[in-house]
Amino acid sequence: MTKSFASAGDMAEKSISFTRLGDGLYAFTAEGDPNTGVIIGDDGVMVIDAQATPVMAQQVIERIRGVTDKPVKYVVLSHYHAVRVLGASAYGAGEIIASETCRAMIHERGQEDWDSEFGRFPRLFQAAESIPGLTWPTVTFKDRMTLHLGRRRVDLLHLGRAHTAGDIVGWVPDAGVMFSGDIVEYRSACYCGDAHFNDWPGTLDAIAALRPEALSPGRGDALVGAARVAEAIELTRDFLASTYRPVAQVAARGGSLKEAWDACRAACDPKFASYAIYEHCLPFNVARAYDEALGIDTPRIWTAARDREMWAALQG
Repeated sequence: MTKSFASAGDMAEKSISFTRLGDGLYAFTAEGDPNTGVIIGDDGVMVIDAQATPVMAQQVIERIRGVTDKPVKYVVLSHYHAVRVLGASAYGAGEIIASETCRAMIHERGQEDWDSEFGRFPRLFQAAESIPGLTWPTVTFKDRMTLHLGRRRVDLLHLGRAHTAGDIVGWVPDAGVMFSGDIVEYRSACYCGDAHFNDWPGTLDAIAALRPEALSPGRGDALVGAARVAEAIELTRDFLASTYRPVAQVAARGGSLKEAWDACRAACDPKFASYAIYEHCLPFNVARAYDEALGIDTPRIWTAARDREMWAALQG
């Protein structure tokens, strides 16, 4: 029987959690669906990753209003993917912040990514008609930007290429809390379709070097305590290596994409088949790993048509 394309058949609602990571610091999580971070300062709120639609963003806003009436001053985009950014208009923030590379990638492939992601996972785009258009950052930076919410300092850091070329993290030094976006996942598959496999481990090292005491990953449970943060970083590292290594070995000997797929499944299924969105991610991960192993540094743009062609070629 042919598998449903990507997560098109996943219509199960998820239970939402709003976990306190520290004083005024929260993670909005939903059993492997995309997470959102919330940082409350003296004079306002910062939201990290916006959800996929303004209507879905209201679920985050409801939780924020349960703990503060301060205005949302900033929405930060950890990267350009539609499921993270298209709900930004709901917050009424004064500024939308991202890396320079993230903004460039919206120009380059933002519309294609929106069309692609909507086809892959329609449940995550509830009330898609509420999206006013592509989300454009109003402020960008290259490597580092520091903001102050009153006395609370937040460092936005581009630590290296990983899940995409333009990933940033939010770091709250007074509390030792990290908002990693999709650079770190917790018992959820990493989506690597736009990744840089050989750079990603070094970016994980840079996160670990900050010694976070708590971390909100891109997907999966909020993590409180240095031991759980370290576990998540190492699980992410293992997922990446286990995906890339067998694919690169096949590519090096001139094997086909289908052979790389079979090799990756043999290595990854025993360890990761229970992870959230594993089956969704695997074909895209194999395709990107194969390209990178062949020396294609810039990930090829995914389109709705390319998605379907690749899925059919690998899964039948």
